[in-house]
Amino acid sequence: MKALLLPAKTYRLNGRLWLETDDGRFLGIGRLELLEQIAALGSISKAAQAMGMSYKRAWDLVSSMNAQAATPLVTTQTGGARGGGALVTAAGHEAIAEVQALQARFHEFMRAETQQLTS
Repeated sequence: MKALLLPAKTYRLNGRLWLETDDGRFLGIGRLELLEQIAALGSISKAAQAMGMSYKRAWDLVSSMNAQAATPLVTTQTGGARGGGALVTAAGHEAIAEVQALQARFHEFMRAETQQLTS
């Protein structure tokens, strides 16, 4: 591969990592951010707004994650005197930590492979 690279150029590997099932994507960087925003803001609507996505898109992503997980990652409660909201469950917090660790290992792999490719 090295013979293909121009010496005056800086090369690096790039990519994104996500976990998927036969039903589609389960967890990746975007869904991780959505879970983190829901945890911080307590609302799917507020999380969607903070990320610049529609409420429907955020709801669809949460629904997809919950359907593909052994136990729900996000629970919701409907409005009332205190209004509705959303809660990232213990499984959701575990998913956040696991995906963050997986992303860190992926970035380290990409860094090491880039170094090998260009050295």
